[in-house]
Amino acid sequence: MTYRKLSRRSFLAASTVFAAPYFIPIRAFGANERIVTAHIGVGGQGTGNLNAFLGKGVSAAAICDVDSDRRAKAVKLVTGKGQTCEGYEDYRKILERRDIDAVVISTPDHWHALPTIEACQAGKDVYCEKPISLTVVEGRRMVDAARQHKRIVQTGSQQRSDDRFRLACELVRSGRIGKISEVHVALPNSNFAGPPVPDSEPPKVLDYDRWLGPAPLRPYNEKRVHYNFRFFWDYSGGQMTNFGAHHIDIAQWGLGMDESGPISVEGTAEFHPQKWYEVTMACRLISTYANGVKLIVGQGQKDIKGAVTFIGEKGVISVDRSKITSNPEELVKEPLVDGDVRLYKSPNHHANFLECIKSRKLPICDVEIGHRSATVCHLNNMVARLGRKIQWDAASEKIIGDDEAAAMLSRPYRQPWTLA
Repeated sequence: MTYRKLSRRSFLAASTVFAAPYFIPIRAFGANERIVTAHIGVGGQGTGNLNAFLGKGVSAAAICDVDSDRRAKAVKLVTGKGQTCEGYEDYRKILERRDIDAVVISTPDHWHALPTIEACQAGKDVYCEKPISLTVVEGRRMVDAARQHKRIVQTGSQQRSDDRFRLACELVRSGRIGKISEVHVALPNSNFAGPPVPDSEPPKVLDYDRWLGPAPLRPYNEKRVHYNFRFFWDYSGGQMTNFGAHHIDIAQWGLGMDESGPISVEGTAEFHPQKWYEVTMACRLISTYANGVKLIVGQGQKDIKGAVTFIGEKGVISVDRSKITSNPEELVKEPLVDGDVRLYKSPNHHANFLECIKSRKLPICDVEIGHRSATVCHLNNMVARLGRKIQWDAASEKIIGDDEAAAMLSRPYRQPWTLA
């Protein structure tokens, strides 16, 4: 296969329905040959991903986690299934192994970009949890690495592989509710387990300096690590990049904006009065697209409920992880017909990634898609923190006329870590 560079728009357009072959595999797989994976980060979501891939018949040859207890538990899980598996503290040691085909990254958000980029450079395909990045610049670098090194990179936005969410987007894009005026996305409340506790020495099982990695050096605090990382700007973006990354991804899909984004973002946010955590406690943030559609993300807003709701001139379609409903009711009961929009169908998110490793087709939530969805999350958080409207050029991925906001598109890395 001859590799030729496509424009971003052409690349995504070609993949929307057919996911045509594009990348060159590092090796060819036999019909029954197992894919060999390595897993970086094996906390709650990481162990969930490990079990999911083991259930799909992979060989999990390596586990990496800076928490030795978690690392040992995951290795035991794999070896208990009769496989050989080694544990590592430094993910770079995994990337040196030539037998590893793919890397599964389930770390805190601030550790998504570097392992993904370096895995692509090492010739590994990547499954990276959402949000794909901590910053917009990181996300673009991750896309560039995947394209340059011809790697398959799947974003762990599993709702793309759920029949309900796909059907909702197909109905919307087929004009079932007419011209769209608004899309509502509801975020859950922040579930930070307060109150705060004093700083302390890190536990012996945790390599805290390596856990921090490129993030700023701060004293260890048990309320900032592991699950609680998501409540502090150094490592994540709160429920906006947690559940918002899922639901905004569906909103972008339903609007046909996988290769683009809004032109402006505005709104308001509230923060914890005692500053137990840094991310939003409540918000109402509005992204406006060039066609006039408004994506309204609400946290703690009584009029914004459920996961994703599309509002059009002919009706409303709402979808979450348990059901799809509409008003009028018959909108979701009438089957799609010839000529209606049909979107990429994936019955299982993890299986889709494995299939694409072998076929070299784009996965259902390719890194570019994950990057564009995460970008909306990051822009929302910028407005929440700055308290003012920003203008966004989705084509150039630049903020217009606001130097302070533009500076937030990236963050400095703590040495010796650098963004490639």
